[in-house]
Amino acid sequence: QVQLEESGGGLVQPGGSLRLYCAVLGGDFSISTMRWYRQAPGKQRELVAEITSDGHTDYADSVQSRFSIHRNNNRRTTLLQMDKLKPEDTAVYYCNRCDGGSCPDWGQGTQVTVSS
Repeated sequence: QVQLEESGGGLVQPGGSLRLYCAVLGGDFSISTMRWYRQAPGKQRELVAEITSDGHTDYADSVQSRFSIHRNNNRRTTLLQMDKLKPEDTAVYYCNRCDGGSCPDWGQGTQVTVSS
């Protein structure tokens, strides 16, 4: 069994920073591709960032240069560092784990609200 435990969400002001954590319990973390998604009211779920087992990263255009994704295989953790936050970043953020072509494991979701 695999569980994803998220933390770090909350309320921040525009221009501020926030760091989301996702700890993975169970499974072989070192071969996993880790993803962060978000879903804002009235919008489809969006892939925000991805990091593969070999450390390759990709970002949505909307967060490019502001967000960064990292992984620590020893700690079995992926981080999403969010800087220069905008109100448009307000959403529920989800951690997702992939093994090969399957991505069955999800975190519970954490609310990020950017507002003054």
